[in-house]
Amino acid sequence: MSERQSNLDKVYSVGGGAALQHHYDQWADSYDADLAANDYRTPDRCARALTRHCADRSVPVLDFACGTGLSGVALRAAGFTCIDGTDVSPGMLEQARAKGVYRNLLPAGLDAPPDVTGAGYGAITAIGAIGTGAAPASCIDWALESLAPGGMFVVSLNDHTLEDPDYMDRVTGATAAGKVAILEAEHGPHLPALGLEARVFVLKRH
Repeated sequence: MSERQSNLDKVYSVGGGAALQHHYDQWADSYDADLAANDYRTPDRCARALTRHCADRSVPVLDFACGTGLSGVALRAAGFTCIDGTDVSPGMLEQARAKGVYRNLLPAGLDAPPDVTGAGYGAITAIGAIGTGAAPASCIDWALESLAPGGMFVVSLNDHTLEDPDYMDRVTGATAAGKVAILEAEHGPHLPALGLEARVFVLKRH
């Protein structure tokens, strides 16, 4: 198994907390190349999905678990001009900073996402960021609670993640409770070289 493939596979078994942070720190230098080698499609898919429902490209966007900034690059290419990012990995944030697409980059704690309630974000994105080997399902609740009424949450859940009902239960529960409307739910390519797909949701908070 190549080191590139090892990093991708290991993320699903490394565990959470400090172990996951360490894994992403040591992966940061090669992350972009590893994802490109597997034809990573999700950032572009999510950015395009947000454009279909958000006409104001100047709206402040929080890119949750932004990693090395591939998601921020996609959002900027789609026309969004005010993008902040947050991530638990200092190594990933260093790579993201070098891309020059973020207004602010905020370190996230190991135990919980940052408190951004009232920060004025009109959209929060979690692009390849919530799921097995990444942020927990509870971060879906956090994102929806952090948005002001009318704000949008774009989240991708890959095939591995969709096998765990807890993630979809958060989405369907918020919908059933009248907290959000599902504007879009599109299944499509995630890492085509691995035969892996993801469902991209656009949720609007009532």
